[in-house]
Parts: sequence; C-alpha cells; structure tokens
Amino acid sequence: MASSVQILGTGQLVTLSRRLRAAGGPRLRQNMARRLRRAAEPLHKELQGAVRGMPLQSEGRKRNKHGRLGRGGPSPTNRPFRQMLAGGVRISVRQGASPGARVYVDRSRIEPKARNVLNQINSTGRLRHPVFGNRKRWANQRGPAGWWTRRVQAGTPRMRAEVERVLADVRRDLE
Repeated sequence: MASSVQILGTGQLVTLSRRLRAAGGPRLRQNMARRLRRAAEPLHKELQGAVRGMPLQSEGRKRNKHGRLGRGGPSPTNRPFRQMLAGGVRISVRQGASPGARVYVDRSRIEPKARNVLNQINSTGRLRHPVFGNRKRWANQRGPAGWWTRRVQAGTPRMRAEVERVLADVRRDLE
C-alpha cells in the first residue's frame, strides 16, 4: 500500500515557498497552509469513512473434530476497532524545504498489534488474526482489497487541482 498520498516538492511549490519566506508574510504563509490542508481534507475524510464502513466478513466458524460448530459469541470488548484505525489516517501540511500536503496512516496512533491491519487488507483483502489473543486459534476475515489505493487514485487529481489553484492565488498575492 502506498502509505500516503503526497503533493509536495513540486518546483512551483518550492519557488513559492521561498518567495513567501522572502516576503516575510506570516499571514500569507498561514493562509497557504490552511488552504493546502483544506485541499487534502476531502480525501482524508473519504479514507476515514472507508475505514469506518469497511465490511470485514468472517469466513465462518469451523467444525471441531466431533463435527460440531466451535464455540463463539459476542466480543468480550467494546473497543471501537474501526474507529481506532480511522483515527490513524492523518493530514500533514509542511512549509519549508519541501512544502506540500500529505494524507497518510500514522502508525503511532494505532495500537501496536493492529499497526499493519490497513496495509494487510489493502494488499491481500484478508485479515488474519488470533481469536481473542489466543495465538493457537486463528481467524480469517475478508475485506475489499485495494481499498486505499483506489480511493487515493480517485482523489489525487482533485487534490492536485486544488493545490494548483492555491498556488495560483498565492502567487497572484505576491505579485
């Protein structure tokens, strides 16, 4: 999975960043940063919504050696798993040497045992995990493979066009 979509370091953006620094206009820099963040927000919201609504279907319970279905039941925890994963999708706006906007998965905001879940589902469409932490019993769940990649590819042109518009406006303000 491309862990982030970035629009940064383009020649126009670097030149504009240098001109902003030279002009010394903190208001212009803040305005540009705010508008770059706004350009990335639709893709950010779409990715978070996709995580929250991602269908993860179980492959079903297996029969034990006596031919009966294994034990099951509701989860013993009320932790919102998808909400935690969605909280890991973040926006970063940078100004300086390589200015730009970035939408990425911040692995530090996801619990350590679940840090690779989004990548695993995107690449294979399968999530394999121990049953309630019991590493002797494993379960498989299916999700939409390529969910991140498809949304990023669909949202990147819109984000790029918005960044171009921001650059044109700021350039016009500087002249």
